[in-house]
Amino acid sequence: MTGWLVGIARRAERRAPMEEIATGSISRAAGLAGDFKGAKYPLRQITLLSREAWETALLDLRDLVGVPPIPWTARRANLLVEGIALPRGKGARLRVGPVALEVTGVTWPCRRMDEVHPGLLKALAQNARGGVTCTVSNDGEVRLGDLVEVLFDPPVRTIRLPG
Repeated sequence: MTGWLVGIARRAERRAPMEEIATGSISRAAGLAGDFKGAKYPLRQITLLSREAWETALLDLRDLVGVPPIPWTARRANLLVEGIALPRGKGARLRVGPVALEVTGVTWPCRRMDEVHPGLLKALAQNARGGVTCTVSNDGEVRLGDLVEVLFDPPVRTIRLPG
């Protein structure tokens, strides 16, 4: 299963606007260079979002004037991928250009999404449309257009409670 990298974004500090870039250095020590979260949160050094999942979430917000024109960076993910379904299982492995990533979990949207647009939090929470969080397995430079491939996609474990 392969796709491609269509967006790279970072932010220098909490609540800062996202900065879109064409290339980015990714490391095990800091995640995406220039993004404040990578070094601070070791289990979510990099966040990935699927363009298809983002656009589906926006369709849920459609009203009389159509689909709201919200940029993907409002989700505050580092990498936007296209043409590939992101694996949701913990331990899944992906390669983005030369960089290997390991999925640590699904990205659950926070209440800030409803600050962007009412209902966006709910739209992203459905079917894990908010993307995935990852740790970095090896350092490297990513560029727009890089190939994205799923190397290992374990089954998603669900816990069923009695009752």
